[in-house]
Amino acid sequence: MTKQQLVKQIFDKQTFLCVGLDPDLQKIPAHLLEDEDPIFAFNRAIIDATAPYCVAYKPNLAFYESTGIKGMLSFEKTVKYLQDNYPTHFLIADAKRGDIGNTSAMYAKTFFETYQVDALTIAPYMGEDSVKPFLAYQDKWAIVLALTSNKGSHDFQLTQDTTGMRLFEKVIATSSQWGTDENMMYVVGATQGKMFEDIRKVAPHHFLLVPGIGAQGGSLQEVCRYGMTKDCGLLVNSSRGILYASNDIHFAEAAKEAAKELQAQMKEELQAHC
Repeated sequence: MTKQQLVKQIFDKQTFLCVGLDPDLQKIPAHLLEDEDPIFAFNRAIIDATAPYCVAYKPNLAFYESTGIKGMLSFEKTVKYLQDNYPTHFLIADAKRGDIGNTSAMYAKTFFETYQVDALTIAPYMGEDSVKPFLAYQDKWAIVLALTSNKGSHDFQLTQDTTGMRLFEKVIATSSQWGTDENMMYVVGATQGKMFEDIRKVAPHHFLLVPGIGAQGGSLQEVCRYGMTKDCGLLVNSSRGILYASNDIHFAEAAKEAAKELQAQMKEELQAHC
């Protein structure tokens, strides 16, 4: 999916919602555990319920890898279901890969050729040669970790060098030279609030993937006030707030209502800022 196609989807649907597909067998409705593939059954119901209100889905690989081959088969079935039934939705594999060049090339092949997702989250710590293999694929995206919402982000990401530049700013400024705003995005946690102003000084046109709305306490309004561009420039992710809005037999309807509510708020923000 190109940047232009993504932007068109956002404005056509009046939403920039990304639904995180993080299926936890300890949290999904008990009746689904009787299914042959409870993870896929849960994902399929969530996808069908929320598709009108979002433009992207983001399965987190940890929730699939944790159950071994069965979980990876569930991931593969989920990806195929989205590609077959909702091909205009942007598909992000949240795997946070990053290694030496030849290993990164294999990771890129895994996700961009084998699974054929649109985007992959990348840990940039090892530098240019660990990221560039992901940028070699046309119309695919590397989503680079920049400023995250977890407590430990302060351990490294906000440290300054002798010039006063913080590490997250250096990551963005340096990595933006490896690709363009047509094939690279950045992960910025919703809880960072006004820091989005600083992000936009070094990445004025790149899309930002923003986790942390809802359960983690991030404010959609703050994210949009400081981070939105004329092309929207945001994919705001919600996982737990949608997936586990209910854990009874009506879970899909509850997920639909949660996604619908976020879409309505996003429509207001698009109209206010774009």
